[in-house]
Amino acid sequence: MKHVPRVLLIEDDESVRSGLELALRRQGHDVVSASTGEQGLRRLDDDVDLMVLDLMLPGMDGFEVCRRVRAHGSIPIIMLTARNEDIDVVSGLEAGADDYVVKPVLPRVLDARIRAVLRRAEWHPGAAETFGDLTVDRSALSVVKAGRQVALTPTELRLVLELSRSPARVFSREQLLRAVWGHDYLGDSRIVDACVQRLRAKLEDNPATPVYVQTVRGFGYRFGPV
Repeated sequence: MKHVPRVLLIEDDESVRSGLELALRRQGHDVVSASTGEQGLRRLDDDVDLMVLDLMLPGMDGFEVCRRVRAHGSIPIIMLTARNEDIDVVSGLEAGADDYVVKPVLPRVLDARIRAVLRRAEWHPGAAETFGDLTVDRSALSVVKAGRQVALTPTELRLVLELSRSPARVFSREQLLRAVWGHDYLGDSRIVDACVQRLRAKLEDNPATPVYVQTVRGFGYRFGPV
């Protein structure tokens, strides 16, 4: 039997929550919902596949929920933000969100983002490759550094897989958006930059002088060491 994705929707506005819940069910998702961050964290035990998280929640806000989830797991997170403001978007991405949508959001747009994020966790066979003390295993979908597995979110893993397919090749942010996020629009480089920042914190001995995920100023990123 085909697995039906279970989405945890955390949204305090009852009308928005009920509308999105109904729409996502019509799109084929199994949905559980919560009205507060605290309640949402408790519902993570319901075997959810992905979280849709409003940032502006009463009590524990979405940023703190995101940080707490990331401290213990790699469940994909799409954040809902009422305004497309740089500070909210960047802060949410740096807290560990995989993607974001701006409210009000069309259900078909949210559904497309959910399916794109879930596709990043799909299995893709391939060989294991070693770069310095880092091993990227495409069959096991794992990254091991100095003999210890690195805990990566599906988006972070897909970014490593994409960059390491062609070591030393420079990828533009737009190329990475299409390959990793599957976005059909260009220019939202904040998502790529925030994910790179999180990756460096996990992979690099010194994130300020990265060896594996290197910036090529004015062009994009490449995977090293080269």
